[in-house]
Amino acid sequence: MIYKTDMKRWLDLVLSIIGLLLFLPIILIIMILIKLDSQGPVYFKQRRIGKNKKEFYILKFRTMRIDTPHDIPTNLLLNPDKYITRVGRFLRKSSLDEFPQIINILKGEMSIVGPRPALWNQYDLLEERDKYGANEVTPGLTGWAQINGRDELPIDVKAKLDGEYVKNISFAFDFKVFFFTIAKVLTSNGVKEGRSHSKSL
Repeated sequence: MIYKTDMKRWLDLVLSIIGLLLFLPIILIIMILIKLDSQGPVYFKQRRIGKNKKEFYILKFRTMRIDTPHDIPTNLLLNPDKYITRVGRFLRKSSLDEFPQIINILKGEMSIVGPRPALWNQYDLLEERDKYGANEVTPGLTGWAQINGRDELPIDVKAKLDGEYVKNISFAFDFKVFFFTIAKVLTSNGVKEGRSHSKSL
């Protein structure tokens, strides 16, 4: 209980600060490459649903052109390839586009591990998560559903896995999710683009 209410937040802060300092050179290089590769801002902001359904703006490195339709998951785009930039393709495949969410974690809007924050208009996912109390916890950079299928999961299965995480929150479980996330990122398992290929939310 102490972990869920206090220790988890302090661990998020400490690890986020360490990660920010450790990867700062890489972050700066990515920012330069994005600016050289395509027109537009370095960061991409998107409305997401946080703890207790409070809205916030998630941060990512921009991986798509500025004329890409907003608030539409990439898996629903007919031809995502025409929107994804050259640098963006690498960032998405390696999940390096998620780096700026360290800022969301520092602000307390996200945790390192938790259910991935839904888009504001993913009403079906939010409704399913209500059944398991998954909308009542801080969303994460990675989560139990992400290491068990990611984009390949149907909404009801994803929500059920988020519910399993809520019931089992602990230091050991978070460590397990984090460890397996690294393995997933290295193999790109579960990542798709477009209606036949999509990027995880």
